[in-house]
Amino acid sequence: MEVLPVTVDKSHLITIGERLYSESIELIRELVNNAYDADATEVFIKMTGEFIEVKDNGTGMDREGLRQYFNIGSQEKVLKARSPLFHRDRIGQFGIGKFASLSACECFEVYTQKSDFAARVTFDKMEWEKEGGQWNLPLQVLPPDRERGDGTTVTLLRLTRVFEPEEVVRKIVEGTPLKATHFTVRLNGERITPRSLSGHRIPFLEGTEFGPVHGEIIILPSSTSSPVELGVEVKVKQVTVKRELFGLEHWGKIVSRIRGEVHADFLPVTTDRSGFVTDSPPYQAFRNVMDKVVKEVDGILKRLAGRKEKRKASKALKEALQRVHRALVLNPDLSPFGAIPLAGEGEGMGGAGVVSKKLEPKEEKEVEPTEEGKVSGESLPPPPPKKARKKSPMVKRLTPNAVVQRMRFGEAGVSVCVDDFREEGPECFTEGTVIYINQQHPLYQKEMKKPETYLLNVTRLITQEISLMKDTRNPRQAFSRQSKLLRDAFIEPSAA
Repeated sequence: MEVLPVTVDKSHLITIGERLYSESIELIRELVNNAYDADATEVFIKMTGEFIEVKDNGTGMDREGLRQYFNIGSQEKVLKARSPLFHRDRIGQFGIGKFASLSACECFEVYTQKSDFAARVTFDKMEWEKEGGQWNLPLQVLPPDRERGDGTTVTLLRLTRVFEPEEVVRKIVEGTPLKATHFTVRLNGERITPRSLSGHRIPFLEGTEFGPVHGEIIILPSSTSSPVELGVEVKVKQVTVKRELFGLEHWGKIVSRIRGEVHADFLPVTTDRSGFVTDSPPYQAFRNVMDKVVKEVDGILKRLAGRKEKRKASKALKEALQRVHRALVLNPDLSPFGAIPLAGEGEGMGGAGVVSKKLEPKEEKEVEPTEEGKVSGESLPPPPPKKARKKSPMVKRLTPNAVVQRMRFGEAGVSVCVDDFREEGPECFTEGTVIYINQQHPLYQKEMKKPETYLLNVTRLITQEISLMKDTRNPRQAFSRQSKLLRDAFIEPSAA
């Protein structure tokens, strides 16, 4: 039987295998990446309580390939940076991932086949410890299995720890190129798919003197935000090296909505592939790019927050006006608009709830037919004189964040404009029949964050201004009128 000498000091091997990798689960990720580097299109992982098997259909290894495989620190993947078949950027560099198995099992076997060559190499830690300073792995040459075809299978035996399938899936999703073409990974028969997130996507592509930086930041909806796995995945050769926050940690709770990935294949990676050489010029160039990206994300976040607040304000404003209309119907003596029709007499609730809507064409008067069954021109009434159209007061000082709704109260109408009038500006004020509400006012901002009182606050401001419209000379009486309107605005119709 042949043997393969392992060219590394035993004490170094222990350090590499058991101490360098903080998580022994890294070994499964490394085995999958080795399959990717070998131009595999499929990787099958089988896990039981007794063994773990990682099988691929890559190019396999011949005798020299096995020597390189067990040569710690081999320059093979550095000198041949692309795979021969698919020209993939090879992920592995140091050739030490396989020895992370020392923290998870006591024995592993490597079966490989390439064309007419097939062999099995067994690494038994107990046997290795008996050999003292010398270490030769037994190499068993086998007849090729035509049905199996080219590829490599690594089996971990005599496990010293148990792996949870969810844990393995998480590590593979983060640390292997699942998005690459012609590459799939299955665990116990189930395909592992890349993580998919929904939200507002911000793609970017920037150049540096060392290479391109590209990726996508995703702003998650508030409903799906999570404090778990925060930050942006930084990938080198499609593999996540670590997550970075790029200063987002100072943004408060909003950081839980930021996810995404960035690719920069030129970044220098530390030996254990858990971080970057941060004091290097390539990393500094990378950070300069990401600082620009984060500023862009900050601007988009502010715009999205403005849109959300607009939708919230519009919804609250519409409901508030409908409630105010109902209160005025119940208290016609408090209405500055005169008597307001009940629901059914007008459109909707006397027009309340109708926002910036074009007027419907007026109904034509019915004409009685003549004896011959024809309409007589003489029976047509003369056209009514055209009434001068009243001009509604213009809404002023609009900003992009403004929310404006005009609603009719019987024959009259009122416009309500929620807009920015500075923090030190009035809480609300009226010009003509336009009520302005200052959404920058501290009290408004405070109430907007409380769903249970936000609608009440908007209704309070509208009833306050409408009560003052009734009699601007008597604020005390206006306050009494407002109290009654506000109370009746929140009485449900069945209770009224």
